[in-house]
Amino acid sequence: MQQKLQNLAKLTEARLIGDPEHIITGVEDIANATSSDASFLSNPLYRPLLKTTHAGVICIDPSTPLIEGKNYLVSDRPSETFQQIVKLFFSPEKTASGFHGIHPTAVIHPTAQVALNATIGPYSVVDAHCIIGEGTLLGPSVTLGAGVKVGAHCILHSHVTVREGCQLGNRVILQPGAVIGSCGFGYTTDQKGQHRKLEQVGIVVLEDDVEVGANTTIDRARFKETRISRGTKIDNLVQIAHNVELGPHNLIISQTGISGCVKTGRHVIMGGQTGTVGHVTVADGAMFAARSGIKKSITSSGKYGGNPAVPLMEHQREQVLLKNIKEHTDKLRALEEKLSQLQDRLTSNETL
Repeated sequence: MQQKLQNLAKLTEARLIGDPEHIITGVEDIANATSSDASFLSNPLYRPLLKTTHAGVICIDPSTPLIEGKNYLVSDRPSETFQQIVKLFFSPEKTASGFHGIHPTAVIHPTAQVALNATIGPYSVVDAHCIIGEGTLLGPSVTLGAGVKVGAHCILHSHVTVREGCQLGNRVILQPGAVIGSCGFGYTTDQKGQHRKLEQVGIVVLEDDVEVGANTTIDRARFKETRISRGTKIDNLVQIAHNVELGPHNLIISQTGISGCVKTGRHVIMGGQTGTVGHVTVADGAMFAARSGIKKSITSSGKYGGNPAVPLMEHQREQVLLKNIKEHTDKLRALEEKLSQLQDRLTSNETL
């Protein structure tokens, strides 16, 4: 495929600076792009590469300084502009398996309701009383437990498990190996020290436009519901415990662990390997650096870091002090030695 820059500008509704006749045939990152590639710059960290890149066009925002002799597509959201170009050059098959309709190896209970234009891949299982909406796709080896409801235009990739009674809204995406509705971790311990299981009879609800990463697990509630609100995106290898309520448009990054009964507000961001204790709440707009430990409720928006999590500036000051702790310790020891010598002199003078 070949596209002139004037066509890409029209497609993306971006402002073109440069040669409208220049031909683009693919996409590449800014460091490795050639004159026939489109690329993008959204992180100021990579601005020095503007001087050395050979990209045929670079998607940038209006604040980016221009280097003469290069072509640009200028928009407020350069990453999204670039993504439109990516989709133009890459048109993946509708399903990862390449199958459409219901594969003959799929097992579907007679009471299940499956939309006519849904796709169910090889060796998938749809249990009793499930409902699958318009245009929804189940990849190979997907398992839906009894009574699961899946909305319209969802994509459940291979080896996804959605256990009994759980509910998915519209346009939900579950990456391979995600488990929705596994049992919450709950036990009682008797007088002999033996652990007895607390049955988890609640469900998980994923609202519209939620995406869940590969091998992420979301536990069912003990008796009500674990809820992931609309637009929230959850990375790979995340654990979300029973009765958690994540607010709209959260971003939860890989290896984060959220304990039971935690509630978050809108637009909360948790960096990689963030962890929480149970039963805390997190205010709208709170953002946590990687490896933060949330040990008490966060009542105001802002940036946080450290374990326990504190305002980010405070955490950074602590890190600077820790980085120089050997220097401070050496100074303290030297002062202690001088003080000891001074005390010895004073004692000697008193004796004389």
